[in-house]
Amino acid sequence: MLECLIMGDSIAVGVAQQRKECSAYVQSGISSPNFMKKFGAKADTPAKTVVISLGANDFKVNTREHVLKLRQKVKADHVFWLLPSEEKKPDAVKAVQEVAKQFNDTVIPRPDKKLISKDGIHPTAQGYKDLAAKTKAK
Repeated sequence: MLECLIMGDSIAVGVAQQRKECSAYVQSGISSPNFMKKFGAKADTPAKTVVISLGANDFKVNTREHVLKLRQKVKADHVFWLLPSEEKKPDAVKAVQEVAKQFNDTVIPRPDKKLISKDGIHPTAQGYKDLAAKTKAK
């Protein structure tokens, strides 16, 4: 069993860079359905902690369907979900929150605006450090 596994998009990439002790299945710009195609078979790797960041790159897809399929495969003691931007992806935020609630997972909101980079999407270096710290099971 792994100590920690991080899965998802560019936000997951940044968190994985801060949590070097974790294994990671991550790719910048990946959508939920493409994540399932590329990494879905590995999603059932047992881990004490799993961190998931998906939904920010979903366009015209049913995010809930894909994150639910992923979550049904995950085998972990503790699962953390990193929310996409509420202002840019409200449907994806709702989908992630629903799935997380269904499994009693922990939802981590986006960092404060002062910790978001000028692109309005990605955290700053400090923002990634803060997210990484919040993904450590207590």
